[in-house]
Amino acid sequence: MIEFSNRVNAVEPAAPFVITNLVSELQEEGEDIIDLSVGQPDFETPEEILEATHEALDAGHTTYTPSDGIPKLRRAAAEYLNERHGLDYAPENIIATPGGKQALFETVMAIVDPGDEVIVFDPVWSSYEPMVKLAGGEAVHVDLAPYDFKLEPAIDDLAAAITDDTALIMLNSPVNPSGMVFSHAAFEGVRDLAVDHDLPVISDEIYKELIFEKDQPSLAALDGMFDRTITINGVSKTYSMTGYRLGFMAAPTDHTTQAGKVHSHSVSCASNFVQHAAAEALGNADTDAIAGEMKETFRRRSETLVDLFAERGVDIPEPESAFYAMIPIESDDDMQWCKDAVREAGVGLVPGQAFGTPGYVRASVVDTEDQIREAVDRLDAEGFI
Repeated sequence: MIEFSNRVNAVEPAAPFVITNLVSELQEEGEDIIDLSVGQPDFETPEEILEATHEALDAGHTTYTPSDGIPKLRRAAAEYLNERHGLDYAPENIIATPGGKQALFETVMAIVDPGDEVIVFDPVWSSYEPMVKLAGGEAVHVDLAPYDFKLEPAIDDLAAAITDDTALIMLNSPVNPSGMVFSHAAFEGVRDLAVDHDLPVISDEIYKELIFEKDQPSLAALDGMFDRTITINGVSKTYSMTGYRLGFMAAPTDHTTQAGKVHSHSVSCASNFVQHAAAEALGNADTDAIAGEMKETFRRRSETLVDLFAERGVDIPEPESAFYAMIPIESDDDMQWCKDAVREAGVGLVPGQAFGTPGYVRASVVDTEDQIREAVDRLDAEGFI
């Protein structure tokens, strides 16, 4: 019998996939499920990116590549960040990874030692804490729920969470799962504390192109932060390329050198032809048009969701980006609530406990407004609202 490590026994399967798997099982059985659990846009990959994918395959780009990525992609990623997000990266600051999740994992593995503390903000994306645990660290949670999921009012809480054992801060804005966008003052507050305590910060900015109206800086652009920030981004969300699995980190070369060890000894490299497609997306696609259509669609759907729940006496913190919203529920077990909602109402949602925020569920507005209305009607009819 195999005895498994304490590391792997310390983590649970990703909760969003628990619901997604249940939805898939019931759909296979012929059940009509409105799935608002998935974390990906319901837009097609742009045609020019599909053409670049076919061209890369036809050209035989199916071999290994340099571990950190093909030069064309690393140049495109650096130029994209510099031109669109006001940063100052060179190709050597980039590692292309199989998804943004891998860039996060490699960074945590490169920085966190057993016993180290890593600060995260609740609601927190469901894979942050497991990554920290797999590295032997401990996640320290700063709860934003009392502040309607905003960070600026919680800067004093962040300061109080920092100890001599703090090794890293993990920041995600725009936020999965709340859809919030942290303010300039919040970013400056994080900057001041990181500089004062000489701490590195992961800034996960994968949804930055999908901000509805507000303006958000890139953390690495703030004074004193370039040399201590690891910027995470990718093509999955903005260009509807989730299945391509292509993300990247941008960081000082001392970090990419160390994280590159984890990268080369685990995944070797991102898929060759996928890198060519991503270079097309970052370098040549009309990002303003692609992201603009998405933003307007997701904004309308989010407003519809908020209004529908408000009509039923439930206040949802209004999302400011992407396609997520956190909905308060009356239940002591939000995982069971979500499983029941799938089986009884035919609606897929993700439990808030997956994000460190029990008493909520996450909705992804990745279906039509009519389907969102139908989903809320179903939940109401079956007593879930």
